[in-house]
Amino acid sequence: MASSEARYNPMSYHNGSVWPHDNALIAAGFARYGYRQEAARIFEGLFAASTYIDLRRLPELFCGFRRQRSQGPTFYPVACSPQAWAAAAPLSLIQSCLGLNFSPKSRTILFDEPVLPAFLDTIALRRLAIGAQSADVMLRRAGENVMVEVLNRQSGVRIMSTS
Repeated sequence: MASSEARYNPMSYHNGSVWPHDNALIAAGFARYGYRQEAARIFEGLFAASTYIDLRRLPELFCGFRRQRSQGPTFYPVACSPQAWAAAAPLSLIQSCLGLNFSPKSRTILFDEPVLPAFLDTIALRRLAIGAQSADVMLRRAGENVMVEVLNRQSGVRIMSTS
């Protein structure tokens, strides 16, 4: 809920708190419609919050207070931490930012207009499985672009990237 709404309460379970998995779903929606930079901004915010959390394990939710310089999020008192769906959020955010898709029929791994969030210059993805085969790839920031380097792939696996 927006802070400008009358019922907004940053300590409310549903009326102002921040849920990592909900934000990952929002980022997936942005990415689906080509807004990868916006998806990356969501990832950047959640990553920044995670730097204040033990082992960087995102909790179920945290309070929705405005960000303060050099101060972490306010923890929701009874949030589950770690939480399974929150643990999946960073993986979903990576997929959204990279435009990562799989086409099992053609055994193709696709990176559609990949973007790396500001805090990440390089990422290696190992054992990306497609059917019984797999591939290892490295994605690197190169100016405004992201370059995809195939490190290893089994026979028949295709890697495609669009920009």
